[in-house]
Amino acid sequence: MSRATHAVAAVVTAALLTACSTAASTPKVAPGGQAAPAPAPSKATADAAGAFAVLSAAVPSVKFGGTVTAENDPNHFLGRPHQYSSKVTFTDGRIPADQTEGHQPGDVELGGSIEVFPNAADAQARHDYIQTVTKGMPALTEYDYLHGQTLVRVSRLLTPAQAADYEKAAAQLS
Repeated sequence: MSRATHAVAAVVTAALLTACSTAASTPKVAPGGQAAPAPAPSKATADAAGAFAVLSAAVPSVKFGGTVTAENDPNHFLGRPHQYSSKVTFTDGRIPADQTEGHQPGDVELGGSIEVFPNAADAQARHDYIQTVTKGMPALTEYDYLHGQTLVRVSRLLTPAQAADYEKAAAQLS
């Protein structure tokens, strides 16, 4: 792909993935009509930084990219209703440098990101939204691994075998 094509793809990706998910969360109801409490995440994976620690222990090629804050969140989702409560980005050294031209720090294509939500329903809504948006657009596809309240998004530039390392590691998050 040319540099111009990468730039167009990056703009389209940003525009499509910044739209808000509209799915509402529905609490589970326990016997007797009481809302069942959501299971608490483990202390180590209660936020994206903790989840990254688990991933980095299992995937040697992963490097911390950065912490997303309300001030630098390109999606403007952090802390908003039904959106992620913490997010970090990461890079993966197995992605060839010539395939990352035109991408900005924090782009999923450079490695991935971890988004942690207040509840599993909101994480599921985000997962479903991303899958719907990227379904018919191969240049936007990615590997997504949802475990409870945590969504691990991994670059499409990794091979399926390489992405499987993240899938195995993400399974430890729930």
